[in-house]
Amino acid sequence: MRKTIFITGCSSGIGRITAKHFQQKGWNVAATVRSNPEQDTELNSLDNVQVIALDVTKEDTIQSAVQQAVERFGKIDVLLNNAGYGSYGILEATPEQAMRMQFDVNVIGTLLVTKNIIPIMRKQQEGIIINISSMGGKITLPLGTLYHGSKFAVEGLSEALSFELEPIGIKVKLIEPGMINTNFEDTVMKNLNIDPSQTEYAPFLEKVMIAIQQAGSGASEAIVVAEKIYEAATDNKKQMRYIAGADAEEIIAARKQLDDDSYLSLIKQNWGL
Repeated sequence: MRKTIFITGCSSGIGRITAKHFQQKGWNVAATVRSNPEQDTELNSLDNVQVIALDVTKEDTIQSAVQQAVERFGKIDVLLNNAGYGSYGILEATPEQAMRMQFDVNVIGTLLVTKNIIPIMRKQQEGIIINISSMGGKITLPLGTLYHGSKFAVEGLSEALSFELEPIGIKVKLIEPGMINTNFEDTVMKNLNIDPSQTEYAPFLEKVMIAIQQAGSGASEAIVVAEKIYEAATDNKKQMRYIAGADAEEIIAARKQLDDDSYLSLIKQNWGL
């Protein structure tokens, strides 16, 4: 019997590549997008793929999407909480709305989707919940106050949740990607919160922006993450964390070996601060 994966954030990037990867492996895929699922001709053309509207900030759409997936496929074996984005910038220049949206999507959205999938897995007495974190959930970089805060939260909620779900047959796992070739620099610039009138930050911002422009050189392709997700979904291990990307392997390993002062000094040196 085919297994079924329910994925959030399939409009682009990691979510989309993962949906296609699991479909090619013979899985049923409930691929959710924020709006207009009928317009996704690529995913809709694939066998055993159901494209469903879901906004992780709106619980009624989550409930509807879960119901549709179960009606189509009968069960959900794996949940992939992938939907998310990064908001970067100077905290003083960041509007409250941007702060709330970062956590509503990356943290509250993950919790809401998980909450609505658990009853299905509880009745099945099995299931795997895979949350997309980041190496940014283990280390921090300049301008990432909101993004890193949200991913550190995903790390903590996943680990804590595992205690209550393991006794009822549900595993919780984390994927920690490094830099992925999905236009990181453009994304940072699009969501960058700065105020030109706050001139005191100008020297810092100039140095950071130069470093960001150079940051994508070691990025992995999204398929690297999709393959790691597939491994987590199928390896039958109790392993919780899976690192995706050579840069993430290196950086997370280095962070484990350094105390706080040494790590912060290293980042400042590498970023020219």
